[in-house]
Amino acid sequence: MTRLYAGGCACGAIRYETGSQPVFENHCQCRDCQKRSGTGHGSYLSFAGKADVRITGEARTWRVAADSGAEKIHAFCPTCGTPVYLTFVAMPDVIAIHAASLDDPGQFNPQAVTYTIRGHAWDTVDASLQKFERMPHG
Repeated sequence: MTRLYAGGCACGAIRYETGSQPVFENHCQCRDCQKRSGTGHGSYLSFAGKADVRITGEARTWRVAADSGAEKIHAFCPTCGTPVYLTFVAMPDVIAIHAASLDDPGQFNPQAVTYTIRGHAWDTVDASLQKFERMPHG
């Protein structure tokens, strides 16, 4: 049985769903994620088949260079401002959805914490998760 991942923004103008399975689930403590989330990290489910994620509604986007120098494209709802997903110029087939945008955020099963080099002592995450100072490769 295929597990469906579905969600969207706070006002419902943008919706997504996929039957694909995430290839990576993580908390990211990079400064970009901190600033965008308003807290110590962002939480994401990344899918390798961007084409398999059906998105309805029109998101606004903005671009930023990641710590690695690679460009990320953030998508958010122009009505309510909710960050919904992001894509990566260097990995055009990958899409990462914000865990809190899921209809059932309990589907999020984090595997790791990335960019711990930018983490703060007050932002505690599950100590049993694998930790990476930067983004793991491979």
